[in-house]
Amino acid sequence: MLSIRSLCKSYAVPVLIDVDLDVAAGQVHALVGANGAGKSTLAKILCGITPFDSGQMTLYDKPYRPTGRTDALAAGIDMVHQELMLVDTLTVAENIHLGRIPNTLGFARQHSMNRAASQVLQQIGIGSLNPATLVGELGVGKKQLVAIAAALANRCRVLILDEPTAALTGSETEILFQQIALLKSQGVAIIYISHRMEEIERLADWTTVLRDGRVAASDRAAALPQSAMVAHMAGESRRMEADRPRQPVHAGDALRVRNLSAGDAVSDASFVVKRGEILGLAGLVGSGRTELLRAVFGADRADSGQVHLGEQAPCRYATPRHAVRAGLAMIAEDRKRDGILSTQTVRTNTTLACLPRMATLRSWIKRRSEESEAIRFVDLLHVRCHNIEQPIGELSGGNQQKLLIGRWLMRGAEVFLFDEPTRGIDVAARAEVHRLIYDLAAQGKGVVVVSSDFDELMMICHRIAVVHRGRIVRDFKLDEMSRHRLVEAAVTGSSAT
Repeated sequence: MLSIRSLCKSYAVPVLIDVDLDVAAGQVHALVGANGAGKSTLAKILCGITPFDSGQMTLYDKPYRPTGRTDALAAGIDMVHQELMLVDTLTVAENIHLGRIPNTLGFARQHSMNRAASQVLQQIGIGSLNPATLVGELGVGKKQLVAIAAALANRCRVLILDEPTAALTGSETEILFQQIALLKSQGVAIIYISHRMEEIERLADWTTVLRDGRVAASDRAAALPQSAMVAHMAGESRRMEADRPRQPVHAGDALRVRNLSAGDAVSDASFVVKRGEILGLAGLVGSGRTELLRAVFGADRADSGQVHLGEQAPCRYATPRHAVRAGLAMIAEDRKRDGILSTQTVRTNTTLACLPRMATLRSWIKRRSEESEAIRFVDLLHVRCHNIEQPIGELSGGNQQKLLIGRWLMRGAEVFLFDEPTRGIDVAARAEVHRLIYDLAAQGKGVVVVSSDFDELMMICHRIAVVHRGRIVRDFKLDEMSRHRLVEAAVTGSSAT
């Protein structure tokens, strides 16, 4: 169906180099590689978002060179992006039909649009969602399904899915997999980009591995097991995960949260984090894990309860500014919206929390001080970038995440709150982020990690608290952890002893 030959693309440096790829109808073609390998650039070229420099593409044996997204959609190629391309101020139905809203003399036929949206929502298993709901009112998981619904409504022939399950629950993921099977039976070609190896092994008919902009391997999925994929991605044989951290040896509490409540999402939640301890917060999507972190950090207003940071007096932080001044740091789930300034430089993003320290009495930023600090942390964290003046939006997700951690290390925060710290990053970057978390604990920092991946929490945490309907319902020590117990507690709010 789709053939790519000798495709090249460069920015300041080459990003894609002589890439060859063939995608067959009715198959899932997995595209894997470390962050920065060129996967997203290739996907954007296919969708008409980014032009390529040289090479050729054919679709059904006809030359294919889209000049924009509209061309790609007309040809039947669509993509569900990892960073969701939805408009929060529009309804679910309007987002599904964006660019092709049914109208009469320029006036949208709202009833027809809602009815059509309901049909496609029903098709992917969320028919109960009101198509008139504003997308901005939905959680990340529901937004992901709406984006997938929009692609399905376009009746595409080639569907590109970029980390489609990163924000989905287990049941939502199964619904997606069912839809993929249905699309395959209808002859749709699917390019599946994911760092989750178990999904690749389950879904893929063919796998292509990119490394440093080149095709490192391309073969039937059965001929590329997980170990081979990782070896091709890394370019060397190495251990991809760090060892579990030692039990904390630092004395004293880093953070105590007592009876914290915030709206309907957080109810009478209490937990303690010791200095040098990594505490995991487990739970299903919608359990209140993220809302609990936001209430602690002052990003959401807490109605009652207290936050004790170290030896400071108990309080409730009214804003993130107050929390940051006290010594709290939060690395949010949505890097693009709540973390980075994507058009600003690596330098600006790294030093953002420490600018007063680098300013003169007249509030002018001392450029040399800022540059030297940014370079120091880029080197310390092994961030891959051309230079500190490169826009951070051009970096891979893993490198963006490392710079966000560096921002708060530079600030000197005492307690770090991580919300899905490895979402959407490759296995090598995942191990590096884990090591940074371990280093924070070794320095005596308090660390709280929210993750939908129970296996990840069991691997990196000293202790795991389970959140159910806004409450901490169970607390598991190292020798008590098991996936069965965590899942049971997350689903039912209790656990067998």
